[in-house]
Amino acid sequence: MLAIILGVNCYSVRWATKLQDTFTAAKLIAVFGLVIIGIAELARGNTGNYSNSWEGSQGNVGIVALAFYQGLWAYDGWNNLNFATEEVKNPEKNLPRAILIGIPLVTVIYILVNICYFTVLTRQDILDSAAVASSVAARVIGNVPWLVPMFVAFSTFGACNGSAFGGCRLNFVAAREGHLPRLMSMIHKDKLTPMPAMIFQCIVAVLFLIPSDFETLINYFSFAAWLFYGATFVTLLLLRWKQPDLHRPFKVQI
Repeated sequence: MLAIILGVNCYSVRWATKLQDTFTAAKLIAVFGLVIIGIAELARGNTGNYSNSWEGSQGNVGIVALAFYQGLWAYDGWNNLNFATEEVKNPEKNLPRAILIGIPLVTVIYILVNICYFTVLTRQDILDSAAVASSVAARVIGNVPWLVPMFVAFSTFGACNGSAFGGCRLNFVAAREGHLPRLMSMIHKDKLTPMPAMIFQCIVAVLFLIPSDFETLINYFSFAAWLFYGATFVTLLLLRWKQPDLHRPFKVQI
């Protein structure tokens, strides 16, 4: 999968964006299908799984923090939009528009999908399931072993492609500003794609796959990611206070 993503993103920006649009559409079809299942089950009065929802919950701070990290990881990706600002047409309008539409849409959809999960499956069913969406589909529409895994694969591929597309731009700009080796600031002379940065991104991805412990990887990634998100937020506020007259192409009123 990484080889395909690397090849497409190195060959053409247009192909990479079309690939992203295609797999995003496939993911939304699957998600809306799950939402419809959840709404139908709620309409039938299947609300028994919501009784005593907090029973057995733990108040340990470390466990709660890990739960937040794993939950927030599902919503991560909103920051990738900023990495490709230079390649967005009319970014002053389209970037805020994409953020204002995309983030609320993803939030509402993910909440509705989780409502579907908890409506159809018990808490123990969810804990025992290797793929919750597949378990929901099997419970409601019968055993269709290929359907949901296919859409899960589409979703995973689209997420990887989007992260690679945005992440390599971050490496590209960091190298251009002198924070990484200059090699990664180069682009292909014909394809006009940041090929060295993309190759570096995929090498790092392969290294992260070596431990093969996905849960631990999420926890480590989320801790580092949200630490830097917080640092970025504080830094932006400090710059607005210390340098109020600095030129800012994008500016939010405070």
